[in-house]
Amino acid sequence: MSINERIEQVLSSSPVILFMKGTPDFPQCGFSGQSVQVLGACNATFQHFNIFEDEELREGLKTYSNWPTFPQLYIKGELIGGCDIMIDLYKKGELAPMLDSAMAV
Repeated sequence: MSINERIEQVLSSSPVILFMKGTPDFPQCGFSGQSVQVLGACNATFQHFNIFEDEELREGLKTYSNWPTFPQLYIKGELIGGCDIMIDLYKKGELAPMLDSAMAV
């Protein structure tokens, strides 16, 4: 299975996935922690993927998404962005409706 197929398999496993450093209970960077807080403020149900557990997927995701940093939020298989974008969307009131459309709220 190619790395892109593996990534697509992970993306198809849940409508909302946060590729992050660490876990929601133990984020291993401030941006991942802030992302979890933003999703929590939206009462979102989401899956996470600890990028430290799979180096091949971590490196492949940078190319797949054309986004070099983590965390990365995907809703319905589409890259939304990283922490700053999530915070901006949240402040504008746009993130919760996106999550709602994915039935993740």
